[in-house]
Amino acid sequence: MAAADQPERRPATLAEARAVSNPLRLRILRLCLDDALTNRELAERLGKDPATVLHHVRTLVDTGFLAAEPVRRGTRGAREKPYRATGKSWTLDIGDAAGHAVGVAIVDAFRHELVESGDLDASVTRLGVRLSPADRTELIDRLDALAAEFKQRDNPSGEPVGIVFGVHRRRRSSGGAS
Repeated sequence: MAAADQPERRPATLAEARAVSNPLRLRILRLCLDDALTNRELAERLGKDPATVLHHVRTLVDTGFLAAEPVRRGTRGAREKPYRATGKSWTLDIGDAAGHAVGVAIVDAFRHELVESGDLDASVTRLGVRLSPADRTELIDRLDALAAEFKQRDNPSGEPVGIVFGVHRRRRSSGGAS
């Protein structure tokens, strides 16, 4: 899919940018992508206190990243409120509102998810190159287009896969050519 074929993303509000600048919230969104989960289920999967998780769930609900599904009965008959990710983060351009904080949160969340997956065949590539501003822009545009293409291929019965692309400016080493 060409960059021009990608849907327009609207600028995130400050509240939206702040909501997704926390790695625990990003992990909650990823967990609620495939299954609607209750606060208790999220706390168990994340190894966190339910009150802490509830604070983050409420933030995500208040900003539209999570939606409550109909209340259901739990195993002991208690009423449970499950939540599901809305996919809203894909429609936003974080831009400068909290871009750096969100980038760091994404990497941190990905690191936790990679460790938790136990996937010994995970594919991870790290590369340092020197690019012109135009080449850097082209790289980012192509990665965005590739992500959008595979987002269109999302198959509910397919294998859950996590993908992270990241491009950042590196500091030059202090000794000239590397």
